[in-house]
Formats: sequence, structure tokens, C-alpha cells
Amino acid sequence: MMSFLFMMIFMIPLSFKKSLYWFNQFLFFLMSFMFIMYFSFNYLVVNISYFMGSDLLSYVMILLSFWICSLMILASSKLYNKNYYYDLFMFFMLLLMISLYCAFGSTNLFIFYLFFEMSLIPVLILIIGWGYQPERIQAGTYLLFYTLFASLPMLVCIFYYYYMFNTLELFLLNKSLNSLILYLCMNFVFLIKMPMYLVHLWLPKAHVEAPVSGSMILAGVMLKLGGYGLMRLLVIFLEIGLKFNFIFIMISMVGGLFVSLICLRQSDMKSLIAYSSVAHMGLVLGGIMTLNYWGLCGALVMMLAHGLCSSGLFCLANISYERILSRSIYLNKGLINLMPSMTLWWFLLSSSNMAAPPSLNLLGEIMLINSLVSWSWICMITLSFMSFFSAAYSLYLYSYTQHGKIYSGVYMFSMGSVREFLLLLLHWFPLNLLILKGEYFTLWI
Repeated sequence: MMSFLFMMIFMIPLSFKKSLYWFNQFLFFLMSFMFIMYFSFNYLVVNISYFMGSDLLSYVMILLSFWICSLMILASSKLYNKNYYYDLFMFFMLLLMISLYCAFGSTNLFIFYLFFEMSLIPVLILIIGWGYQPERIQAGTYLLFYTLFASLPMLVCIFYYYYMFNTLELFLLNKSLNSLILYLCMNFVFLIKMPMYLVHLWLPKAHVEAPVSGSMILAGVMLKLGGYGLMRLLVIFLEIGLKFNFIFIMISMVGGLFVSLICLRQSDMKSLIAYSSVAHMGLVLGGIMTLNYWGLCGALVMMLAHGLCSSGLFCLANISYERILSRSIYLNKGLINLMPSMTLWWFLLSSSNMAAPPSLNLLGEIMLINSLVSWSWICMITLSFMSFFSAAYSLYLYSYTQHGKIYSGVYMFSMGSVREFLLLLLHWFPLNLLILKGEYFTLWI
């Protein structure tokens, strides 16, 4: 675990050499493949040190972070070509990767909290520094204060837990707390981070104003910090969780249905994809809150699948934006006539977003639906509507952008570069290949 941390720290001086951008990208991909090979068979044996370690849950999240950060560099060539402070962008991206690595790999609850909060700062700088509209200041403020507002009670609870039980090691957090106030204070920050419906308003704002790299890391990894934290901490609140988790399951089910309807009303491509993230993470939250085996394994699969699929859709929206200079669905029409090759990727990623086989989303949804229906058959009603509307807004996004009459203001167009096709392939390929090894995701509990 520590060797990868040292490699990332070693990369910090290299990030300021603009001419070495290709080398930084190569190192990120190299670390991703090294992480796959090094821990694929013996992660339970060698993967522990004094303050860092990982089981399958941490391993998958760290691997997803490496992969998405590698693709962020690939997606941000415009910053390099137009010299938009590319060296600073690389530096903050490395800081973000280090903070995510330490958050997912820490074995101490306070260290996890520290890096959980630290990861906010690079994302905030990405949004404010490289965002598009003046509203990015408001979006960054929403992102920061939603999370900070809920994280202070968690910090107080962490100190209280240490005072009571004299330990903060994650693998020793088996001493139960039965206080409703502690349960809410400790977990509310994760509900905001996921985000749960009713506290989700920061997410569409942040996504719409962020550059493509900011949207990719937000959708791909930052939302998963919430699910990861809940999976780690609900073991402390098992007794009280069995009494009160039904409230959050109801909110996530009804909220997922409402957000699916909101998706059908969006005219902004990035906003539609961002709201679909809220719907999918509502399903994940419901699965975690059921506290059964299928729910936890399904949540892990769905988080990985959503990270790859949603990140790929944001890349596609950005590719269209760079050509049409608008994210409006009404202006991005008839793209099948202009970029037929890109239409294939729109189809593949939109179909994955609606959980069509053979995507990993399908496996995750099947497991989560089983988990929630076994918890209560009434969930069948909202789940059936959510599945239907998931297909509806994915098809709405695909058909509106690819079919119809071409926008008459387009007079010059690029068909797409090898870099863009490689970027989309590296999102889609693991998303549809990992379903062949679904048994890997049942080994962590």
C-alpha cells in the first residue's frame, strides 16, 4: 500500500513539467495495471501496514480512483493544447488522487475523516479554476458547505467514540452505539455525499459548472466516498439501524422515482446525467440500508458500474460540447449525421446506463432489487417505476441528441480523434467485461 503512495508523491514535481504530460499519464496507467496485478490474488495477505490496508471494498474503490484519474488526463487535452495552466491542473489532480487513496486505504477512522475532507479542496479548485460559467462560484460554495455543514457533527462523534472505547481502528469498530443522535451525526455526511434525495441539490450544480475532469471524478469516485463510509460505519449502529434505516430506504426509493421524472424534464445533457446519478445512488443507498448480504454486494457492484458509466457519459457530453459549444439537447441534434462513429458510443453507454446486458449495471441492479424486495415487497412498486424511467430518460438522451434535424449553426466539424475513442473504450470495456467475474464482488464480507 505504501509503495503506491510514495510513487504518487514522487510524481508531484513531474506534474509541473508541462512537456512531461505524456509521462504522467503513462505513470497513472502503469500504477493502475500494477495495482490490478499486485493485489488481484493476495490482497487479503500482503495488503496491510501500520495505518493503511485494504480489503476488497477498499481495493475496488482505489482501483476505480486510479482508473478515473488516468482517464481525466486523457479527457483534458484541451487544457494542454490551449495552455490553460495545465501544470497546476496536474498538481491538483495528483493531490486529489493522494487524498482519495489515503481515504479509501486508511485503517483509522480519524485518518479516513481527514482525507475525506481533504479531497474536497482539489475538487473545489477544479470547479472554480477550470469551470465554464460564472455560476461555478455558487456551485463550489454549495459543494463545500453542504459537506462541511454535516461533517462537523461527525468529527465530534469520532472523538466521543474514541473517548468511550479507546479505539478508532476500522477492523475493531464492533462496539455498538445505540444513540439515535450519534447515528444521525455520524452518517449524515455520507448521506449528503452520496447524495440522498432532499440533500442532493449541490450535485447537479457542481456537475453542470465543473470541467469534464471535475465531472468525471465527482461522478466516478467522490459519490462513492459516501457509500464506502456507510458500509464501514453501519457496523457500529446495527441495533439502531434495524429500527431507523427504513426511513432512509423510503426516502431513497421515493426520491429515486421523483429524480427519474426530473431527468425527463431536463434540456441540459450534463444536468440529465447528473440527476440520473442521484437516482442510481438512491438505489445503492437503499441496498446498503437493508443491511443484508445481497444489498452490500450489490451496492459495491453498482458503485463501480455507475462510476465507469456516468464518467463515460460526461465525456460524451463534453465531446459534443466542444463541437457545438452548447450542452442543450435541442441544439445537439442529428449528431448521427455528423459523427456516426460517436453515435455508437452514445448507444453503448446509454444502454449501460439503463442496465441493459451485458453491463455491470445489470448485475448491480439485479442484486439491489433482490435485496430491497426481500426487505419489503412494497419496494417492488417504486423499483419497477425506477427501472422503467431509467430506460426512458436514457433513451430520451440518446434519441434526442443523435436523431432529428442538424442544428443549422454548425458550419465546421471534427469527426472525432483517436484520443476520444480510446477514452470511451477505456470506460466501456471494463464496464462490460467485469460482469464475467461477478463472483469477485462477493468475497469482501
